[in-house]
Amino acid sequence: MTLNTFKSILFSALFLAISFVGHATEDSDNKDSKEFNAKEMILHHVKDAHGFHLWDWNGHAVSLSLPIILWTDNGLTTFSSSKFHHDDSGKTIVEKNGGKFVKLHEKIYQLDEGASSVNFDEEHHPTNAHRPLNFSITRNVFMMWVSVIVLLLIFFTAARHYKKSEDNVPTGIAGFVEPLVIFVRDEIGKPMIGEHKYKRYMPYLLTIFFFIWINNIFGLIPILNGANLSGNIAFTCTLALFTFIITTFSGNKNYWKHIFWMPGVPVPMKIFLMPIEIIGMFVKPISLMIRLFANITAGHVIILALMSLIFVFKSVAIAPVSIAFSLFITVIEIIVTAIQAYIFTILSALYFGMATEEEHH
Repeated sequence: MTLNTFKSILFSALFLAISFVGHATEDSDNKDSKEFNAKEMILHHVKDAHGFHLWDWNGHAVSLSLPIILWTDNGLTTFSSSKFHHDDSGKTIVEKNGGKFVKLHEKIYQLDEGASSVNFDEEHHPTNAHRPLNFSITRNVFMMWVSVIVLLLIFFTAARHYKKSEDNVPTGIAGFVEPLVIFVRDEIGKPMIGEHKYKRYMPYLLTIFFFIWINNIFGLIPILNGANLSGNIAFTCTLALFTFIITTFSGNKNYWKHIFWMPGVPVPMKIFLMPIEIIGMFVKPISLMIRLFANITAGHVIILALMSLIFVFKSVAIAPVSIAFSLFITVIEIIVTAIQAYIFTILSALYFGMATEEEHH
């Protein structure tokens, strides 16, 4: 690790600590705030939201508001998330298109006709409001678009270099991308799928490798305030579903034979193994989904939990220890961003290889 890399990591960890301390201090100064709750704070930072809280300046929050897009009883309704004024408790009411809307735990509710405030039951669930269809641009959706734009810029720039270059010697961004592409091809595609069939799957393997990796990196940028797309179960579920669909439609006769009627096995054992193999078809994508989601989310939770120790013990003396351990976890997280992209890609390639493997004689 070079000195510049270490400085960048240290700066990121310190920036994260300062940002966290700023949020916690703001809460503690709030007259209506209650005792510091680490669990609530951590869940608030790792879940999706309708805007980016960037930093605080002179007692005012500097944020990037995103559009709220709803399909309500009165049709399409749109407005900016800034209308809620960072209120997530359901107290701020936004009136738009004949409806009244509140934000509660980052979920948008529409008050029932005639209601002027939210009523709650014993479990703090709203009793006089319902959730309309929500097509809002949340920060995870926004960062997904940003990652797509960044990837297109990277690969179009690299492709333009090869188009103009006469000797095909990679330089600049192409020099960074080419070794990674070759790595995915030679270390993932060919060994897992085979020399003769890997090419048809390379576009998908390259897409998920770079897409997961760059979104994992974005999740570590403190100023983005927890926009960790890979830490969203819906995102990992969608990627796993694509892998499952491709695997299912790629399956040849030999693949389905080993699932429904395994050759070379006594009939009673075939009857016993068939339901296990069928269940295994669905367990594989589920494991892909949970593995990526859990590993990425766990890193963020650990860092935030370490920072919480400062406020749990109510002592600044614990700060050096919290920051030191957070720095250590941040270094590990930077490595994990690439490892998780690699694991998801290689397991997808392994499933494709199993589905297309020819029968051995």
